[in-house]
Amino acid sequence: MRVAMFGFQTWGHRTLQALLDSPHEVTLVVTHPASDQPYERIWSDSVAELAEASGVPVAIRSTPDDDELMDLLKAADPDIIVATNWRTWIPPRIFNLPRRGTLNVHDSLLPAYAGFSPLIWALINGEKEVGVTAHMMDETLDAGDIVAQRAVPVGPRDTATDLFHRTLELFGPITLDALAQIESGRTDWVQQDRSKASFFHRRSVEDSLIDWNWTAEELDRFVRALSDPYPNAYTYRGTERVRILDAEVSKGIYGGTPGRVFIREGDGVVIVAGAEARRGRSHGLLVKKVRLDDGTELAATDYFTRMGGYLTREPRSS
Repeated sequence: MRVAMFGFQTWGHRTLQALLDSPHEVTLVVTHPASDQPYERIWSDSVAELAEASGVPVAIRSTPDDDELMDLLKAADPDIIVATNWRTWIPPRIFNLPRRGTLNVHDSLLPAYAGFSPLIWALINGEKEVGVTAHMMDETLDAGDIVAQRAVPVGPRDTATDLFHRTLELFGPITLDALAQIESGRTDWVQQDRSKASFFHRRSVEDSLIDWNWTAEELDRFVRALSDPYPNAYTYRGTERVRILDAEVSKGIYGGTPGRVFIREGDGVVIVAGAEARRGRSHGLLVKKVRLDDGTELAATDYFTRMGGYLTREPRSS
């Protein structure tokens, strides 16, 4: 089939490479300009550079809503559009233009975790599996009928980075599988159950701020979800911002006020955690490694040389 592609970052790059290696003919690539947004600088393999190196025409757009782009698409004459990690709304006059519509490939098990950063949110929320969904695009973002879906399990100590690499491997195969089904003439796709849908906003720095009222189990997942190279989970000790790089649930039960720098345990330092900590029935978060704003990384036992004091959600002068 003749394919036009809308894609961005490493997800788009991987999908475009699969299309270029397939029997399909890529007739146009549309991608976003390079971004300064922290989460969009991380997995940033260039779709534009890959397309240009392969001799495929490229259009760069922040939003795909201009007449010039429509003219380019009509000239490209696609049987189908494939969209992967496209960050803005695609209007109906574009996604309905190809003869076979538009296939969107999204890194969650839709209808759950539509929108942005699904792997991070899924890990924070303790999901047992994540995955990739290929669906037909309609007027509602990430809500169209499902053509193909593949899942991978979430391990007990997985980070969002682990899940990124695991799900990235699915993008090329699921795209080609979905295209083969569409080319065969199938149209009996699976309608999404909208009662199970969830939609998540774009993440920002504030979303990485630790709330010590969360349980230690929740904070453990939070730290793993914000593993390098993502913006790390952070808190404040006095006026100093402290990023938590490595942590786990404490073995012991520790009572008191959430955020208290309490006691050494093994090779880490326990921070009291959980809204119910005052009852003395909660585990703490055992912090093992931290990073400061100047880039210095320290074992928690070297950073918290004295116990006492509190970690907070905003800087506080002594």
